[in-house]
Amino acid sequence: MSQHLQNALLDFDQALEHLAKELKNLRTNRASAGLVEDIRLQAYGSSMDMKSVASITTPDARTIQIEPWDKNLVKEIEKAIISSGLGINPKIAGTVIHLNLPPMTEENRKELVKVIGQKAETARISVRNVREDVRSKIMQDEKAKVISEDERFSLLEQLDKDVAKTNEKIQQLADEKEKDVMAI
Repeated sequence: MSQHLQNALLDFDQALEHLAKELKNLRTNRASAGLVEDIRLQAYGSSMDMKSVASITTPDARTIQIEPWDKNLVKEIEKAIISSGLGINPKIAGTVIHLNLPPMTEENRKELVKVIGQKAETARISVRNVREDVRSKIMQDEKAKVISEDERFSLLEQLDKDVAKTNEKIQQLADEKEKDVMAI
């Protein structure tokens, strides 16, 4: 396999991973630790993510429970959650922080579906950009007589197959998240 195609596959995988992470951070109807685990907060003089300083659990479908390992971080965690833009006010019970997720309205669900579509389209654009970059490199290799015309055709065909597979995976991720969001 061509080095260009191998690099493209790595870039496609990165686009899929990025999309999966972006989708994980979107709220569905169920409480999920993924909703808060990447929120950044100031701890010990540096910026850290929530999962590095606390245990995050979901005791029921509507509640996220955050218990910091260092009890002095409760106020910092509270500030980080409020400023994160989640729109959820934390409730503090001693050293445990509870986030009660309100039920989603139909309007909220439809907005989230739009956001999911936008994130999936961003991933597709990233894949297209990689494809165009690899196509131009393959064409340059043919002009420089590094590869033959037949090799160019086979490489471009393989590239198109890889792009199609990646786009299917993107659609699958988006469809799964959309199904979660629309579930009541």
